[in-house]
Amino acid sequence: MVINILNPGRNGVADWMIQRASAVILGLYTIFMVAYLLFTPDLDYVAWSGLFSHLWMKVFTLLALLSVAAHAWVGLWIVATDYIKPAAIRFGALLFVILALFVFVVWGVQVLWGV
Repeated sequence: MVINILNPGRNGVADWMIQRASAVILGLYTIFMVAYLLFTPDLDYVAWSGLFSHLWMKVFTLLALLSVAAHAWVGLWIVATDYIKPAAIRFGALLFVILALFVFVVWGVQVLWGV
């Protein structure tokens, strides 16, 4: 049995489920946003602000933001472990990805919730 020390406690099925669930959420969010943009002819700041003033839209956007981060993490982790063979370089690359995704999520939450 192979033990994976870089991804403890998870297996390929968990990664597959995260990728598929996050892709579905992102697909639904994209369809909603495209439909909103197409069917709102007089889109201005008031309409845009009105859309994001609803709690359900903030939650949906936060879910999409977290889905982007999860989808990116799983995808980049898989690519890094497949193609970056030196452990130190792979660790550095994955650390950079973690930090970038963390900043992205924190910044997105600040923008979305006005914190």
